[in-house]
Amino acid sequence: MRLEKIISRHRIVDLRGTDMEGALEELLDVSVAKFPDLKREPLLKAMLAREGTMTTYLGEGVALPHVRLKMGRRYLLAIGRSRTGLHHDGSKDDDRVHLVLMLLADERARDYLQVLASIARLVKEPALVRSLLEAPTPADLHERLLAGFGGILARPVPAQQNRINRLMLREADRLARGAGCSAVMIFGDTFVSGFEPGAWFPKTKAILVTRNLVEPGDDPRGFAEVIQVRSFSTQRMAQLRSAVLVALTRGTIAFTDRVCCVDGITGSNQFDTVVVLDVEREFASLRAGQADLLPPDVKPEVLERVVAVATELAVEGREGRPVGCLFVVGDAERVVKLTKPLVLNPFYGYKEEDRNILSPFMDETVKEFSTIDGAFVLRGDGVVESAGSLIQATDSDHALPSGLGSRHAAAAAISVASDCISVVVSSSTGQVALFRRGVMLPLTEKRR
Repeated sequence: MRLEKIISRHRIVDLRGTDMEGALEELLDVSVAKFPDLKREPLLKAMLAREGTMTTYLGEGVALPHVRLKMGRRYLLAIGRSRTGLHHDGSKDDDRVHLVLMLLADERARDYLQVLASIARLVKEPALVRSLLEAPTPADLHERLLAGFGGILARPVPAQQNRINRLMLREADRLARGAGCSAVMIFGDTFVSGFEPGAWFPKTKAILVTRNLVEPGDDPRGFAEVIQVRSFSTQRMAQLRSAVLVALTRGTIAFTDRVCCVDGITGSNQFDTVVVLDVEREFASLRAGQADLLPPDVKPEVLERVVAVATELAVEGREGRPVGCLFVVGDAERVVKLTKPLVLNPFYGYKEEDRNILSPFMDETVKEFSTIDGAFVLRGDGVVESAGSLIQATDSDHALPSGLGSRHAAAAAISVASDCISVVVSSSTGQVALFRRGVMLPLTEKRR
């Protein structure tokens, strides 16, 4: 869903209180005033109970309290701003909360965790948060939120498309049609202010690839699909393999397709590369003669989230040090039989919703536990079953590239012994790689 659709000017207020409980009371007041079927006291009690068991502080002075209940609408978002800051037990180093986004969700909303994660990723951008805090009035804050939640597509499209860009796009369209391409991938981070494909590819499906969050759906600018892939490299086509992998798992493209890709150096506002990719040839070894890439129980958004967390770990490390880790996704019942705990399971006893990797509040938890030896074991729906698990599986049929160690060997072996996908972060090179049926697919380049 488009996040800007759940924002109302009437539910954006400047907070008067000095703590989180007072802030929640004010936000519930403006919510209940419009929707009297909502019961203020039970909601406040549920919010405070969640705050007591797991922090909703995201960092950057932002908190995202949330609760699910039975109500007549899918989502309700109320936003409070505190210029002086609120005390919050979950903040670090006496940070104060300046922005509170309170999300109420109907208990039947199936995309609840995805919506929660989408909001969280947006308000983790320091520039957006700073802009919201500096807005002169709540009305200005509302306008800036609409622009921020609209993502890259809400930004003005550059007025000029210079001669070289026009030539590149025209030839890409001809090449795509001549090569029988089913889609054209536009790498939007080339442009600082967004890109409009509709006029250039009227007969070919256009897919936007960007590191920015963009909600898919009824987009008026002609994109059939939007794929968010973070890239920490300025190299051309750095996002290509991960983007194609995501498109395959979503069913946007098929193994038998060709895809025309148009790209340039990030932020250069200049296209300089056109590539035709034969998907079957690129991913033939990973497919290993099978019709499916994803295990049957793994949701595409779960794999996307695991790859995103792995990529962030590869670049950021932990406390300034490189971190290596392993994620095993899918066929958890079989995988558990092939593992044993190296430490007490830190996820034992928590609600499934609270230990789902799609939840934005799991990011820091997963990154913190990445320093433990052993693997994360995840169900296909994203629920983390364990961390610090020793893989007890062997694979004598696949030879790994030289220089790879026991973590990669374990990832390959478990992907053969069970119907899962494993994702590895190398502590020595920073490379992120995916294993399926014992075959490795590098997703990022090695750290130099």
